[in-house]
Amino acid sequence: MSVKHPIISVVGSSGAGTSTVKHTFDQIFRREDVNAVSIEGDAYHRYNRADMKAEMNRRLSAGDHTFSHFSIEANLLEEIESAFKTYAKTGLCQSRRYVHTDEEGQQHGVPTGHFTEWREIGADSDLLFYEGLHGAVNTADFKIANYPDLKIGVVPVINLEWIQKIHRDRAHRGYTTEAVTDTILRRMHAYVNVICPQFTETDINFQRVPMVDTSNPFVARWIPTAGESMVVIRFRNPSGIDFPYLVSMLNNSSMSRANSIVVPGDKLDLAMQLILTPMIHRLVERGRRAKH
Repeated sequence: MSVKHPIISVVGSSGAGTSTVKHTFDQIFRREDVNAVSIEGDAYHRYNRADMKAEMNRRLSAGDHTFSHFSIEANLLEEIESAFKTYAKTGLCQSRRYVHTDEEGQQHGVPTGHFTEWREIGADSDLLFYEGLHGAVNTADFKIANYPDLKIGVVPVINLEWIQKIHRDRAHRGYTTEAVTDTILRRMHAYVNVICPQFTETDINFQRVPMVDTSNPFVARWIPTAGESMVVIRFRNPSGIDFPYLVSMLNNSSMSRANSIVVPGDKLDLAMQLILTPMIHRLVERGRRAKH
């Protein structure tokens, strides 16, 4: 954690909806005139697309059916920890980009499925924003969770997460339902042992719960809409959270526990704006004062 150079980490697995949450953060940064430098978890994969496929095949041949992008050993967690630690001290860190599409490849001059070169980022920034799979890992070897000043978990109930992943991967990546199902199964070991434990480290979790039948996510024809969902917002430390204010501002909301509020799914963006804006403002103002 750092007074001068704060870090915000958003953690969620593939299909969780972290990209939507990032959009809300971008709105807040723009409105509050916050100069945020962003890094993506995909940039810290250990292998490019072709090498990852080869490594998976090698491990499958050796009897390992659990290796995936969720796995510790498939990622440069030492580089994430170093980036957080260095930024917290200096306001600068090393990062790169993973190129997902041909359009991104043309923009960066790198083939799809490869990485750009490492470069220094963060000059004159107010904070570092991370969004990805491993931004709150806390193990014997990696203490990534120690560095962010604000950690956010995006955790839809698992059937909804699977529906979102299946629809996204079929529509935008050309995968079959069977191929996506194989990926889900392969990732379960790391999901349980690497992804889920991070959500006990996060300061706030946003968990979307559909109010429609998602009992068989592998045949669901549509993704449940925000209006067909509720969102459980859990605060690890509820001290200082004005729950009566939030309930009054968010129609049809209620408290389910002393540290949790339930809001309609279509109020998620507003809820995030109300909750996160003052937190971000405090982090940035504290940092600016410390630098002068």
